[in-house]
Amino acid sequence: MSQVPADLRFTRSHEWVRLEADGTVTVGISHHAQNALGDIVSVELPPAGVVVAAGDPVTPIESTEGAADIYAPVGGKVVKVNTKLESLPRLLNTEPYAAWLFRLEPSDRNALDGLDLLDAASYKTECGE
Repeated sequence: MSQVPADLRFTRSHEWVRLEADGTVTVGISHHAQNALGDIVSVELPPAGVVVAAGDPVTPIESTEGAADIYAPVGGKVVKVNTKLESLPRLLNTEPYAAWLFRLEPSDRNALDGLDLLDAASYKTECGE
């Protein structure tokens, strides 16, 4: 596994999560997830403004190995998507920790506090390192 950034938190379904200074939550997929998916060929980004509940599938990803859904770690409104991925989905393979998928404005500012998110060290252990 590549380096796992210490400033990120991880879900057990392999999304990474970063709380931004403005209170939004940025979501992407981990190196482990992109490796398991294989070559990513398309990403269907949600429209900005859509409201999702925690655990909802938000972004389907298609790869040479199959398909996977990316889930909302918290409930809230999608406020921004990484449109670069529409034409360059392979960035999720080459730059999984830079190529974020979407940003949420949580409906509850304290929502991340109650989540079972893993820190980098725990995530590496979870992935078998």
